[in-house]
Amino acid sequence: MRKFRFKWLAAGLAIAAFTGSQAQAEPAALYHGGPIITMDGDSPETVEAVVVRDGLIAFAGPEAKARTLAGADAIDRDLHGATMLPGFIDAHSHFTAALQGANTLDLSDPPVKDIPGLLDALHAYVAARDIPEGGWVIATQYDQEELSERRQVTRAELDAALPGRKVVLLHISGHGLVANSTALAAAGIDETTAVPPGGMILKDEQGQLTGALFESASFLLFPVMPQPTEEEKLAALDAAQMRYAREGYTHAQDGATQASDLPFFLSEAAGEHMFIDLALLPFYTQLDDLLSRDDLQFGSYRGHVKLQGIKFILDGSPQARTAYFTRDYANGSPAGHHPWHGQPVVDEETFTRLARKVNDRGWQIFAHANGDAAIDMAIHAFDALGIVAGDDRRPIVIHSQFQRPEQLADYARIGVGPAYFTNHTYFWADVHRSNFGKEVVDFISPLRAAKAAGLHPSNHSDFPVTPLDTRLMMWTSMARVSKSGVVSGPDQRVSAYAALQALTTGPAWQIFEENRKGRIHAGLLADFVVLDRNPLETPTDAIRDIAVLETIKEGRTIWSRN
Repeated sequence: MRKFRFKWLAAGLAIAAFTGSQAQAEPAALYHGGPIITMDGDSPETVEAVVVRDGLIAFAGPEAKARTLAGADAIDRDLHGATMLPGFIDAHSHFTAALQGANTLDLSDPPVKDIPGLLDALHAYVAARDIPEGGWVIATQYDQEELSERRQVTRAELDAALPGRKVVLLHISGHGLVANSTALAAAGIDETTAVPPGGMILKDEQGQLTGALFESASFLLFPVMPQPTEEEKLAALDAAQMRYAREGYTHAQDGATQASDLPFFLSEAAGEHMFIDLALLPFYTQLDDLLSRDDLQFGSYRGHVKLQGIKFILDGSPQARTAYFTRDYANGSPAGHHPWHGQPVVDEETFTRLARKVNDRGWQIFAHANGDAAIDMAIHAFDALGIVAGDDRRPIVIHSQFQRPEQLADYARIGVGPAYFTNHTYFWADVHRSNFGKEVVDFISPLRAAKAAGLHPSNHSDFPVTPLDTRLMMWTSMARVSKSGVVSGPDQRVSAYAALQALTTGPAWQIFEENRKGRIHAGLLADFVVLDRNPLETPTDAIRDIAVLETIKEGRTIWSRN
C-alpha cells in the first residue's frame, strides 16, 4: 500500500508539472500534543511543535509560532501525549538477512534447548516444507552455548538425522556454520581441503571433519548454497523494510553486501520498492572489481539507496572464540586447543594495503574488530595511512567490543567512530566471563568512556545476531545486565539520553549525515519515531516495555501500530 501511495504522489506531481497546473502544494503537517525530543545538543531539549513541509522539517519550536507557519490548512498531527523523536538510524546490521528469512529455519523461534530438540526441529521443518532428498535445509540462529550439552552438534549427528539432504546450521555470530557430509561434499570440502587464511576447519581426534567451519573457511560453502532469486527478493523487500520500520528505524544498513546483491539493490525495480534509506557496505573481497568500475558513486543516494563504504573483517566472534585478542581464552579454541587467543581473518599487512586503496579513492573504511588485538590492527593501519581526526575521514570500527581503555585515545586522535554492540552485555557476558577476567568484560562496548573521550559512538543490533529491537538496545546500554543478572561495568552504564544518541546522532555522524537526519531541526529530513512513553522519564527496568506507535519517513507514515 505504501509503495502505491508514493507512486501516486510522484505521478500527481509529474502530471501537474506537465500540464502547467498551478495547484497548491501539499499542506504542511503540524505535530504537537506530546513531548518532542529534538536530540539537538548534548543535553535533552524538547519543543512544543514541529512543522513539516515537502518531507523536510520546516520549524521546531513553540506551538503558537508553529501554527502560524503551518497555515490554516495544515494537517493536524496531535500526538495525544505520545513522545516523538528523530527516526532511529541502524548503525550496523545485515539487511539481506531479512530478505532470506522466509527460506530458512530460525532455531531461536521457538528456541531449541538441546541437540535432540535441534534435530527434532530440523525434522519438522523438512516435513512442513516437504524438502526432498538432495534438497537444502538451512537453519539460522544456531548457538551451541544455548544448548544444554554446551557443544557443537556434529556432522555425524546431522548425517544420521537427515540422510541424503544438505544441512547447514548458520552460527548466530555470523562467523561460522556446521554442515553435514552431503552439504560439505556439494562444496568439495573434505579432510584434504586446505584451510584458507584466517579460517578454521575443525576435525576430531581421528582427523575427520566435525562439520564445523569458522571465519573464511565458512566462505567455501556459500557459493553452492541456494540463493533467493531477484523475484523472491522483490517479494520480500517490503516485509524486510517493515521489519525495520516497526522498530522505529527510518534508515537501515546492509553490513557486508555481497557482489551478487549489488545489482539487485541498485536496480530500478528495487528502487521502486524502497521506502526507508539503506546504506550498503560492499565486502572487501570484491574490492578490485569495485575499484575498476566508474559507474559506482559512493556517499550519495540513488533514490533511497547509497553505497556507504567498504567493509573489512579483521577477526571473528568472541562468543564463538574466534575473535583476536592479546590474551588467551580460558576455554581454548573452538576445538578446545590451548593456548588460544584467536587469530586475524586477514593479516595486518594485507589489510593496510587494501585499506590504502579505499582511502586513496576517498571511500569510507568500515572494519569489523571485536578483540583488542584486532582493534590494534585497525589502529596501526589507520596510522600507516596517515589518517588523523582533522582529515574527517571517519573510519568506523564495527563492534569495537573488547577495547582497552588506552585505545580510546587512539580513536580520538584518528577520528574513528566506534559502532558498539551493548547487547553483548545481556546475551553473552556470562560466556565472556568464562574466558576473560572481570576487568575485560566490564569494558565491553564502553559507551560512556567513549563519550568522555570526545568520540561519536553508535549502538547496533548486528541483526540477525540479536533482534532488531531498539528499546532492548537502549536497555542493554543503560543496565548492562547479563542473562544471569550480573552487571558488566556499572561505570559504563549510560543515561537514557546517551542511549538515544547512540541510535540517532551517533550513527548519523558516522555516515556523514548529521546535517540530514538524526535530529529534529529545521532543514533536516522529517524522519520520526513516535513512542508510547518518554524514555527520559521511564525507569531503566521499564525501557524494554516502551512501544513504537508510528514510524514516519520524510513526513509520511510508513508503519503504524494501529
